[in-house]
Amino acid sequence: MKKVAPAWGVVAITALVLLVTAGSRAAPGALLTTMEEDTGWSNSALSFAAALGLIMYGLGGPFAGALMGRFGPRRITLISVAVTSVAMLAASQVNSLVLLALVFGVLAGLGAGLVASVLGTVVATRWFEERRGLVLGIFGASVSAGGLVFFPALTKIGVDVGWRQALIAFGILSGLVLIPAAIFMRDDPAEVGVKPMGSTGPIRKAPPPDRGVMARAVQQPAFWLIAGTFFVCGATSNGLVGQHFISHASDHGFEEVTAANWLAVMGVFNFIGTIGSGWLTDRYDPRKLLLGYYGFRGVSLLLLPFVHDSLSIGAFAVLFGLDYIATVPPTIALCADLFGSRNAGVVYGWVFAAHQVGAAGAAWAAGAARDGLGDYDAAFLSAGLVAIGAGIAATTIRRTPAPATP
Repeated sequence: MKKVAPAWGVVAITALVLLVTAGSRAAPGALLTTMEEDTGWSNSALSFAAALGLIMYGLGGPFAGALMGRFGPRRITLISVAVTSVAMLAASQVNSLVLLALVFGVLAGLGAGLVASVLGTVVATRWFEERRGLVLGIFGASVSAGGLVFFPALTKIGVDVGWRQALIAFGILSGLVLIPAAIFMRDDPAEVGVKPMGSTGPIRKAPPPDRGVMARAVQQPAFWLIAGTFFVCGATSNGLVGQHFISHASDHGFEEVTAANWLAVMGVFNFIGTIGSGWLTDRYDPRKLLLGYYGFRGVSLLLLPFVHDSLSIGAFAVLFGLDYIATVPPTIALCADLFGSRNAGVVYGWVFAAHQVGAAGAAWAAGAARDGLGDYDAAFLSAGLVAIGAGIAATTIRRTPAPATP
C-alpha cells in the first residue's frame, strides 16, 4: 500500500481546524432569531455583537501571520482552538449585551481569527509548490463545510432546546479538536524530513517572512486593490448573507430551520465551487476569475429581494453558493505573485482583515436597515451593485512582483 505523503496529513488536520473555527462564525447567524426572541434584545444590538466578532476574526489574521512566522503554525493553532472553545462556553452563560459583545464577539472572534485567514495560506505555501491552488481550494471548502455542518445543526439545537445549549455543545466539540491537532499538526516539511510537494530543491526549513514586507506592500496600489475587492467580498458574503439570510428568509415566510437548510445547500455548492476555484487558479489568470465571481455574486444579490418561494430560494442557494468564497484561492494567488510565497501569509492576513471589516460593516448596517426600513431589500440591492464594481476593479490588479525593499 502506498504511503500517504505527510503533507496530505497536515492538509487533513488543517481542514478539520478550519471547519470548526468557521462554525464559530456560523453561530451568530444561526442563532440570531432565537436569541432575539429569548432575550428581547434588538436585531441591531445582536448584529453589533456579531459585527465585533467579524472584526476580531479579521484582525486576528495580521497577528497570526507574524506569530506563525515566528513560532510555527502548530502552537498558534492549538491556542486558537482552545480560546474558541472557552469563549463559546462562556458566551452560553452571559446575561447582558456587554458581556455578549465581549465574549461572543471579541474573544470568540479573535480565537477563530488566529487560524481562519492565515493557517491555510501558511500550510499551502510551506508544504506545496505544485497543486497549491487545489490545496487552497480544499481549505476554502473546509470553511464552507463549517457552514454546511453548523448552520443547520446550531439552528436546530437553538430552536429545540435554546441558544445557550447550542453554544455549550459547540464549545465542547471545539475542545475535542485539540486532541488530533496536538497529535498530527506539524510546522514544516523539514520537521518530518521531507521537501514541499513538487520541490526540486534540498530539504530545508521554510524561511521566515521578509522584514518590512507590509511597509513595502502598502506602497503598492495593487495591494489596496486586492484588499478593497476582498473588503467587498466580506461585506457581500459573511457579513450580509451569512449573518442575515435566515432572518431575511423568515421575513418572507420561511421557517428558521428551513432557511438554515437552504443555507446548508449553499454550503454544499460553495464546497464544490471553492475546490473548483482552486483548480482553476492553478490554470487561469486569477483576475479574470475574480471578475466572473464578483459579477455573478452581484447579479445573485440583485435578485434576492424578489425571492418568495421554495423554487427561487433554492435557485439562489445554488447560484450564490457556487462562488460564496471561491474568491479566496485567486486572491491568495495574487498575494503570492506580488509579494512572494514566504510573505503570502502575512500579506493575506491584512487582506483578510479588510474582508472582515467589510463583513462587520455589512452585518451591522443590514441589521440597522431592517430595523429602520422593515426589510433587507435596500441592503441586498446596494450590495449587488458594489459586488459588480469589485469584479471590474479586480481586472486592474497587476501580477508582476512588487520591487524588493533593501
